[in-house]
Order: sequence, then C-alpha cells, then structure tokens
Amino acid sequence: MAISHTLRQETGASSGFPPVARADARVLILGSLPGQRSLRAQQYYAHPQNAFWRIMYDLVGVDGTYAQRCQALIEHRIALWDVLKSAVRLGSMDADIRRGSLQVNDFERFFSSHTAIERIGFNGRKAALLFATHVQDACRCDAIDRVILPSTSPAYASMSYADKLIKWRSIVA
Repeated sequence: MAISHTLRQETGASSGFPPVARADARVLILGSLPGQRSLRAQQYYAHPQNAFWRIMYDLVGVDGTYAQRCQALIEHRIALWDVLKSAVRLGSMDADIRRGSLQVNDFERFFSSHTAIERIGFNGRKAALLFATHVQDACRCDAIDRVILPSTSPAYASMSYADKLIKWRSIVA
C-alpha cells in the first residue's frame, strides 16, 4: 500500500493521505489532517505518543508493521481518512490550521463507493467541526450515525487512556 503526501514548504501547506479502506467498510474514522510526524513517516498517527494504534490494538487486535495494522483495519471493515485533503498548518496542532487554506476530501465520491458505511467516528472535536462545517451538507450522509470521540493526540492529555478507550469502544460496537 503506497501512501504519498506533499509538503509545500513555500506555503506551509500539507496534503494528507488517501483513505485506508475497502468498498465494504462499515465504520469510517476521520481525523482532521496528518501532523508533521505522520507526514514525514507517511503514516497515519505516526507520533509515538498518539494513542490511536494502541486503542485499535485494544479494540480489535490491530498489531504489527504499519502496513499490517492498516490491513487489519481493512479486514475489520474500518476505514481511516481525514476530513481535510490539504491545508496550511505550521506545526501539528489543529488550532493552527488556517481557515482560508482548507481543501476537504471528496466525500461524495467516497460515500458513493463505500455504501456500507454505518458510522463515522471523529478523532477529536476539530475533525467533527470541520466535517459539519465543510462536508455534511454536500455529502448526503444524514442517515450515517456520527460519534465524536476523544482525540488520540498526545496534545489531549486531560483524559486518561482508560477513559479514551471506553469512549472509543462505541465505534466498533
């Protein structure tokens, strides 16, 4: 699975990754935009202190190399993507995403080719807000259940891992 990105140094614009998904995915987990470590590693949630992969291990046994973890998500019918295709963000904090620079991913196309999606889990409030503001009305996805989950980012340290895991269980229930 090749995952590519573009980092345009002159503008600070970052472009995300394609979705990790197969056509019969039933759950879609959406972040906002990959952080700098993820962009450098060309992997979703590459920061070693991000709890995403640990949570996926505890929920569905996702383990191994990055490619193996992605394959395990696919086998569990869990898709992974971001709301934003690209944006200017200096650093990795969602609060630093510049509003006027946003380009959202093509959700109309995604949902037309992934018709089994039953639930969207937002990895943090920013992803949910971006989706509600820039995608929801255009994607005709009102029938899909949506859950705002606590961010797995190390920047969101006010909630314990155990409490995050309890909230995240709803995405695979």
